[in-house]
Amino acid sequence: MIKGLAKRISLVTTLGVLTFAAGAGADDVRLPDMGSPADAILSNTDEARLGRMIMRDIRNSGQVVEDPLITEYLNDIGSRIAAQTNDGAHNFSFFAIDDERINAFALPGGYIGVHTGLLEAARSEDELAGVMAHEVAHVTQRHIARAIHANSRQSILTTAMMLGAIIVAAAGGSSDAVQGAMAVAQGTAAQQQINFTRNNEYEADRVGIAALADAGFDPYGMASFFEVISRQQTTSPEMRAPEFLRTHPVTTARIAEARNRARDYAPVLSDDTTSYGIARMRAIVMRFDTPEQAVAWFESRAHDRQSGIERYGRAVAYQKANRHFEALPIFEGLLEEDQSVIAYHIGLGQTLVALDQWSDAVKLFERALELFPRNVPLVIAYGERLLDMGQPKKAHTMLLDLMNNVPPTPEQVRLLARAASLAGEEAEAYYYLSEYRLMIGDLNGGIGYLQQALRLPDLKDIQRARFQARIDFIREFMTEEQLRNMRAQPVGLAIAR
Repeated sequence: MIKGLAKRISLVTTLGVLTFAAGAGADDVRLPDMGSPADAILSNTDEARLGRMIMRDIRNSGQVVEDPLITEYLNDIGSRIAAQTNDGAHNFSFFAIDDERINAFALPGGYIGVHTGLLEAARSEDELAGVMAHEVAHVTQRHIARAIHANSRQSILTTAMMLGAIIVAAAGGSSDAVQGAMAVAQGTAAQQQINFTRNNEYEADRVGIAALADAGFDPYGMASFFEVISRQQTTSPEMRAPEFLRTHPVTTARIAEARNRARDYAPVLSDDTTSYGIARMRAIVMRFDTPEQAVAWFESRAHDRQSGIERYGRAVAYQKANRHFEALPIFEGLLEEDQSVIAYHIGLGQTLVALDQWSDAVKLFERALELFPRNVPLVIAYGERLLDMGQPKKAHTMLLDLMNNVPPTPEQVRLLARAASLAGEEAEAYYYLSEYRLMIGDLNGGIGYLQQALRLPDLKDIQRARFQARIDFIREFMTEEQLRNMRAQPVGLAIAR
């Protein structure tokens, strides 16, 4: 079974229950002259719960980019920055949103979303890091809790729900959805009640620039990217949306202020990492409506002047277009040039499998795992290819080992369920699918899969006891209405193939 996975998911799914501190009104709380009054309204634990709820809805919207290479890169950069400003009160998680607009946003509890449009538009890794440092500072400075505190007369739960609805709609990029969310959440006046204030923005700049410099990035990266946003503001009609949706209103004065602050730190001369280039190329390939358009874009650029990173992007475009014979020599050449880049191993291994060169692919992946054990993108890619090659038992074992040691995403748990099902481990497949449903907030579905597992004729006693205990645990977090719905609906859920 997943030893650590169930425990982690049970925390993630304290399950749509947002329990705010008793006595939420500011007048009802007597605080000493220290700390933040925001704690009286929204504790760190409450923020984390609210963030998980919003994150669940964003995942369900289909906007989250399920690309392990991009996700790992964003978390590497983000964690490096957060380590400089986080006092341990927040567990940060960074993810990409499939949206070509230049934007990023912070959620309660340390969830930071980066649009693929921002990843593509950033002219350097320092600029990308600058935006992420700004978002990290919004979290560490408790700006969301402070915004709710500023509106202490409003129901805290209503305000929190309104904030989540607007952020989710904004992440999806639909102005109609945003306006609808705002209307449901008590009308147009609500926007003013949750906006980050001008002071919040300047504070996020100040704290973010310090973290940026301390993490080894160019402290001018934030101001440099603000200039990109400023130009976008004047050239794109979308930037005329309500100010809240322009999550980073930028003025000439703010750019100047950021540059002045950067002068307080020693200059940093840094080169873009290969990982930054790889994440950016993958975002560019993703931008096109069809793989053929992506191929055409890369082929329009002179091949003899393409950098290694651009060649990688072209090879990925060939992969997407099923032109694997053309991708093969590119990946071979890149890997020969640099064995330290995990994405090159993955790209070549995927291509070899697609060309039915299975023996060479297995050797390549196994060698890569020796070099980079339990690397998430590598293990996920190899697991998927093992399923393609008809080796589900090996895939199941390998993926289970990874997810017992690294917190998985819902889609990764779903992949584990598929591997278990194909390996003939039907009971475990139901169990993993139950955990997947819980991770996306579907308590009834989670129990439904466990009930399916309990009906299996060859179920072991230890499995039966584990599944029943899990059902009993989930029920503790269900409302009366959810329990009634669970009893009313028939169970007939199929294992994902």
